[in-house]
Amino acid sequence: MPKGGARAVSGPPPDPNALRRNRPSDQAGWTTLPAEGRQGAEPDWPLVSPADRELDLWEKLWSLPQAVMWEAMGQQDEVAMYVRCFVEAERIDGRIDIKKLARQYADSLGLSTQGMLRNRWKIAPAAEVVALEAPAADAQTSRRRSARDRLRVVPSGEGA
Repeated sequence: MPKGGARAVSGPPPDPNALRRNRPSDQAGWTTLPAEGRQGAEPDWPLVSPADRELDLWEKLWSLPQAVMWEAMGQQDEVAMYVRCFVEAERIDGRIDIKKLARQYADSLGLSTQGMLRNRWKIAPAAEVVALEAPAADAQTSRRRSARDRLRVVPSGEGA
C-alpha cells in the first residue's frame, strides 16, 4: 500500500453548494444534466455475446441523464464493461473482486452520488419538483424575521 501523498479520490468530493467558491479546483465548473435523461435509441452493444440481462440493463442505462455525457465522451465500451461486471456481481455466487470493480465503474461513470460529485455533474431539477419547491421556499422566507423585527420596546424606569 502506498504511503503519504494525495490519491485520485482522496478527501471529500466537490460540493456544488459550498459557501467558498474561489478555490482553483472549482474553476472547472459543474455540468448540469437533463432530468429527462438521454433521448434516442441506445448505441449498439460493443462487446461479444451479450446476455439478455446485459441488453436490458444496457438499454436502461442509456436512458439516464449521465448517458448524455457518456455519449459525448465516447464511453460506450466503459458502460458495456460496467454492465458486464454488474450482471456478474449481482449473482449470488459472484466474486467479491467483481463486485468491487462494478462499484468502481459505477463511481467513474457517475452512477453513484459520490461519482456524480467527483465528475462535477448535477441533474437539473424536474419541472414538477421545481413547482413544488418554489412556494415552500417563498413561504419560509416570508416567515423569517430579521433581528430588528424581533426587538421590542420596553418601557423604562416606571414600575420596574
